[in-house]
Amino acid sequence: MKTTGFALLVVGLLLTLFTTFKYFTKEKVVDIGKVEITADKGHNVSWSPIIGIGIMIIGGIVLYSDSRK
Repeated sequence: MKTTGFALLVVGLLLTLFTTFKYFTKEKVVDIGKVEITADKGHNVSWSPIIGIGIMIIGGIVLYSDSRK
């Protein structure tokens, strides 16, 4: 349980510090026979830093409960 609590703390910290990331997909713009033109389209994924803080609190509770046993 100690490693689980520590992992939750690290994941929560990362989610709090980095609240968004961007990834790209290829989108076909023109397709004429052998000629094909594609464009990269960006997508943002974002979340609230409160989620990261909540996960850190859960990780702290797991570590605290494991140390009391």
